[in-house]
Amino acid sequence: MDRRQFVASAGSLIAVSVAASLRHAPLAAAPAAGGARLDALFDTFMAERFARSPDLVTILGLDTGKYAASKSKLTPGSLAHWREDKEQNASQLKRLRAFRRAGLSAGDLANYDTVEFTLETRSRGAPFEYGEVGRPYVVSQLTGAYQQVPTFLDKQHKIENKADADAYLARLRAFAKVMDEEIERIKHDAALKVIPPDFLIDRTLEQMHTLRATAAAQSILVTSIATRTQRLGIAGSYGADAAQLVEHEVYPALDRQAAALRELRPKAVHDAGVARLPEGATFYQVALRAGTTTGMSAEEVHQLGLEQAKDLTARMDTLLRQQGHTGGTVSERAQALAKDPKYLYANTDAGKQQVLDYCNGLIKALQPHLPKYFRLLPKVPVEIRRVPDYIEAGAPGGYYNIPALDGSRPGAFYINLRDTAEWSRWKLPTLVYHESEPGHHFQLALVLEMPKLPLIRKAGGGFSANTEGWALYAENLVDEMGMYDADPLGRFGMLQSELFRAARCVVDTGLHAKGWSREQAIDYMVDTTGDNRTSMTTEVERYCTWPGQATSYKVGQTRWLKLRAEARQRLGAKFDIRDFHDVGLSAAPMPLSVLDRVVGDWLKGQGV
Repeated sequence: MDRRQFVASAGSLIAVSVAASLRHAPLAAAPAAGGARLDALFDTFMAERFARSPDLVTILGLDTGKYAASKSKLTPGSLAHWREDKEQNASQLKRLRAFRRAGLSAGDLANYDTVEFTLETRSRGAPFEYGEVGRPYVVSQLTGAYQQVPTFLDKQHKIENKADADAYLARLRAFAKVMDEEIERIKHDAALKVIPPDFLIDRTLEQMHTLRATAAAQSILVTSIATRTQRLGIAGSYGADAAQLVEHEVYPALDRQAAALRELRPKAVHDAGVARLPEGATFYQVALRAGTTTGMSAEEVHQLGLEQAKDLTARMDTLLRQQGHTGGTVSERAQALAKDPKYLYANTDAGKQQVLDYCNGLIKALQPHLPKYFRLLPKVPVEIRRVPDYIEAGAPGGYYNIPALDGSRPGAFYINLRDTAEWSRWKLPTLVYHESEPGHHFQLALVLEMPKLPLIRKAGGGFSANTEGWALYAENLVDEMGMYDADPLGRFGMLQSELFRAARCVVDTGLHAKGWSREQAIDYMVDTTGDNRTSMTTEVERYCTWPGQATSYKVGQTRWLKLRAEARQRLGAKFDIRDFHDVGLSAAPMPLSVLDRVVGDWLKGQGV
């Protein structure tokens, strides 16, 4: 499980209960016996998952009481554990399919189909003797314990007492063990000729060097526990103990992992796509299905990207001409605007704080507009933070971490501030709205606040086409709210962001189904979007590491827009955008085919 990028896929929609939440129908009846048995089966599945994934227990904020032992453990990285996960998934899928669907309510069927999709998609990855679904490389610039555990311990491992601090130290020891276990998988995969491209190995080693270059006593792994225990007055030499563990166990394990990658470097090729890997074409088909939650082919996704890129480029050209920017291609004009000093922040700590202050101000200014478009609003807040410097070289421009299940830890939007030149001021609003409100935070924080939702839906595998599609839809929604009426360049940034997602469909399929090189993909992204070459290089390398996922944004947004258009057409004067949004958010992340049915059931319930 990717600790940093973990997305809680949660929620289901029962037509009756959604209507109740919208105050348009009586309260739902008590769950039928079949639904209760299904929930019990889901609880069993989650207990089995928690036993093998202590990280997940902490991510959800459940590592207390009967799950307290999880707090001193990390999910193993061994080959044996990886194989056992496949066996567990196969067992759960078999048991779910043996369950009688007859008599289940609409909501229970949505839960059933959503969980089945997750298990079935993972089962499609079982025949591959390497990687995970959509993740071919166990360690890369975006995968592996070295990349995830430091932030996980600092931001998600809660310390409130001595037992929590002791558990932190235990996890530091486990961190070293997990990295050694990953070496086993690195070597196993290399024997199958599954080796990351040379440029990914170089990027990974660069990040490992950054993490390793900090003296143990100044490492975030040490300062995190030292600062927190001192602030709480917890007796013990936790800072010194952590420094010893980092110096004598964690760093040596990191050195061994880096050495294993350096040993592979001469064998690495420059080919970017997964087609060169064993059964690589099939691997990509599975990844594409997981990313889009549809049966779309690579060619269909590729054409969707090309068509929408053409339309968006024309709209951007019109807007730029209205603002007096007429010379050169859209890409060239966008690049010139991005370099204009009046839109840039100083690349200093003070300048980076100004970026954070501006982003927080955008969220504050948005608040009065939200009740006109939503009835359901999350209770837990969202915080805007910097991506930690030890992973910023390979990290994406922004990402979101879910809150704790009990609301004790807020949602967090991380913005990558490795170079403020990547963030002209007119680019920032759409990023903020995508990652926080009304994008990811609205959808995913609400999921965790649904008391009757099965936990397996709150902690299931993410449905990127749904969640990223919603967040991209939310970017446009803010324009409908009028937030760009006095900020035409902010609207241009919104269109550029959408064009970027269309270009991703072209590039992801180009890399993995059409034989594109890394350099060809970077050139296309820069020439099409006008985005910064440094950030586009990081993006393309991301697609090489996570094939299929980048296509989910545009595919998902297109479906959300289609569903809204259908609801507006069928309901006519009865259409209220708050109803549509509340239905969609109450449905929570699920495959797009299930979302189609859920919205259709709601419309039938409205008599249309």
